[in-house]
Amino acid sequence: MNDWKEVIEESRPGPVLKTQSARCMDCGTPFRRQENSGCPLGNKIPEFNELVYQNRWREALDRLLETTNFPGFTGRVCPAPCEGSCVVGIIENPVSIKRIECSIIDKAFEEGWMVPRSPLKRTGKTIAIVGSGPAGLATADQLNRMGHSVTVYEHADRIGGLMMYGVPNMKTDKVNIVQRRVNIMADEGVKFVVNADIGVDPSYSLDRLREDNDAIFLAVGATKPRDLAVPGRQLSGVHFVMEFLHANTKSLLDSNLRDGHYISAKGKKVVVIGGGDTGTDCIGTSIRHGCSSIVNLELLPRPPQSRAPGNSWPQWPRIFRVDYGHQEAAAKFGKDPRSSEVLTKRFVGDENGAVKGLEVIRVYWEKDASGKFQFKEVEGSEEIIEADLVLLAMGFLGPESTVAEKLGVEQDNRSNF
Repeated sequence: MNDWKEVIEESRPGPVLKTQSARCMDCGTPFRRQENSGCPLGNKIPEFNELVYQNRWREALDRLLETTNFPGFTGRVCPAPCEGSCVVGIIENPVSIKRIECSIIDKAFEEGWMVPRSPLKRTGKTIAIVGSGPAGLATADQLNRMGHSVTVYEHADRIGGLMMYGVPNMKTDKVNIVQRRVNIMADEGVKFVVNADIGVDPSYSLDRLREDNDAIFLAVGATKPRDLAVPGRQLSGVHFVMEFLHANTKSLLDSNLRDGHYISAKGKKVVVIGGGDTGTDCIGTSIRHGCSSIVNLELLPRPPQSRAPGNSWPQWPRIFRVDYGHQEAAAKFGKDPRSSEVLTKRFVGDENGAVKGLEVIRVYWEKDASGKFQFKEVEGSEEIIEADLVLLAMGFLGPESTVAEKLGVEQDNRSNF
């Protein structure tokens, strides 16, 4: 909690991983490979697990790279639906597939197996990719392997998108994991352009992009945040989560936070609204800043400890989980910071226009006449929670639309292309 190093389970080769990989062998129902219930990439999990058990790490790497471009990313931040579909998980903890994947790629870099492999010939086709997050990088990697000439354009000052500026260092190291992989792609011939505001900056006009390329791939990310339209939203001290996380990572990389160009939680009463992974990252970041307290509010009910009747295997288990941020908050402040079924009614400000608290009310959920769950307020349960920093982590509404609109790309009512 006192530094920004990665917080991950032990993933070095050894008895623990050998035992975990052994648990996967001879399984008669390898659902983890099914796209509808296990790994969406179709990773050959039983196969690379067996190779790890046999200590054939180089072959395990080859098997892993058949289906995924960036196991160093997914081995750290993927929610691991494969583990939710693991047969062993029906009666006990599932096989630690994510940890095994991470160990394979980390060993590959340690052994020097991950080296640039440029295509043998070029097709003469040029491709522009707008956005350098996981989707943009994976597309660039695949197209470059096919021999196309690929240029990736990123509006930020570093390549990586969400992996660089959205996911904090505690989950993925930026230099030793993200930039290391980007460097290999650059050595293989992929061109990267940063500070490129496509469709806005005249230097990067869409007309020019069309003229210079045979195809354009949009990978701009789902960056539009869900807002909380309640009284007091305009108060200073209320921020979207990505403002907080992006600025922190940039300042950390630029100056180890010495430049002060970030939203500091030091000495502050922090309230995070939203109970997902991003909210957890806000908790972990605030603790490292030195916040005086942390509260995490969630509108939905607390999930059950085990699968509900309507959530059977091999579906993703919708159960109560404890992540690194929750563990750290409990260690520092003596309790889990989360509070479920809480609705924010308004933000309370001081005489200087800064937030000093939230008025909240308890809710409960029940089905309406159509069978759809709706929440209702619990009368008399209003309270004020003190706060001088509020972080909105309520998810995202869809992709940034500027480039799509100018290119005439159709979007549905959920902003999907």
